[in-house]
Amino acid sequence: MQTTIVLALAGLGAGALNAIAGGGTFLSFPALIWAGVPPIMANATATFAALPGYVGSVWAYRGDIEAGGTPSLVRVLASGCAGGLFGAGLLLVTPEELFAGVIPWLLLVATVAFAAGPAFVRHMTRSGRSLSQAAALGLVFGVSVYGGYFNGGLGIILLAAFGIMGMTDLHRMNGLKNLMSVVLSLVSVITYTAAGLIDWHGLVIVGVFCAIGGYIGAALARRIRNMALLRGFIVAIGAVLTIVFFTQSIG
Repeated sequence: MQTTIVLALAGLGAGALNAIAGGGTFLSFPALIWAGVPPIMANATATFAALPGYVGSVWAYRGDIEAGGTPSLVRVLASGCAGGLFGAGLLLVTPEELFAGVIPWLLLVATVAFAAGPAFVRHMTRSGRSLSQAAALGLVFGVSVYGGYFNGGLGIILLAAFGIMGMTDLHRMNGLKNLMSVVLSLVSVITYTAAGLIDWHGLVIVGVFCAIGGYIGAALARRIRNMALLRGFIVAIGAVLTIVFFTQSIG
């Protein structure tokens, strides 16, 4: 019963955070590990649980996703699929012990990206810099490899990548970020499921409450005024979890 309550609360919080500002994996992933799910399986299950929320976000931004610009949407999605498959395949061949040792570093990258991402995106959009199409698609591929391997902090990393690519329309960037999250999650989930890496009991609990949390979060998002405070809270969670996992890996 205690495990069920913890997973339900983590799913509820993760869904709400993803709908409002992102960072929900900082709650669902460690909760699954705490419940006894092996790290690689916990990563795969947390990715699956977040998928319904991503789909809902894409629907909300459906009118902004393709608003012109280069590279084309088809090329961006194709590059994302290829990178996601590569990242998911890389996870499949990663030994459990090695992945457990990499977790603190992945959490650190995700936390730093989440903290610095918005300022970085603003800087890139103001500077007017842009990449060639080949370099932009290569960047999308690289970020997608990360997304296929580890879902934590993916949204803000995608936004930062779009800023580097020279995108300036934040609505299009958010819509494309959500669509890419759906594509990468689908590719990863199909790969993980085929490999038997989904903890179905944990998925049902976290996934259902993640969907509920996403609905609640979407309603709250319109009322929250101090987004900086909320982002600071999420960064603090990421920092604490990073320290905890580093401590455990050293111990």
